[in-house]
Amino acid sequence: MTRPHIRRILLVEDNPADVFLLKEAFQNSGLAFDLITAADGEKALALLFDGKTPDTCPDLILLDLNLPKINGHTVLQRIKSDPRTEMIPAIVMSSSGASSDVALAYSEHANCYIRKPTNLEELFRTVRAIKSFWLDVVQLPPAPAHGNARSASGSS
Repeated sequence: MTRPHIRRILLVEDNPADVFLLKEAFQNSGLAFDLITAADGEKALALLFDGKTPDTCPDLILLDLNLPKINGHTVLQRIKSDPRTEMIPAIVMSSSGASSDVALAYSEHANCYIRKPTNLEELFRTVRAIKSFWLDVVQLPPAPAHGNARSASGSS
């Protein structure tokens, strides 16, 4: 019997409650996953670009916009402008529904923009939709030859 492919998800979120709830929602979705967390933009960029190997690249990035140290827009720009990470799907999850934030995120090549759900039921439904589309339906590109990613210390 083969083991399910374990998906690596980089969650860039500074709110510990949101991190906890998203982790619970992914566990509830039935996904075999390794959730790597970064509480600020600086740590996220370090996890992605500090010399790790391609086999540790995340399969998916969930990115908040309002982050300490380096904001989510800057993180997204760096991810999408570097050949080592540009093809990793980056989903912006923000409490902002402002059309200017949505437009800016897409202009920075976000793969999609999701407004953070306001209740637990919506959050679980949103995570199931993310899992279903981005990790079950979509065929993701292979890890780049010179990609970097996460460190094991960020795993939960």
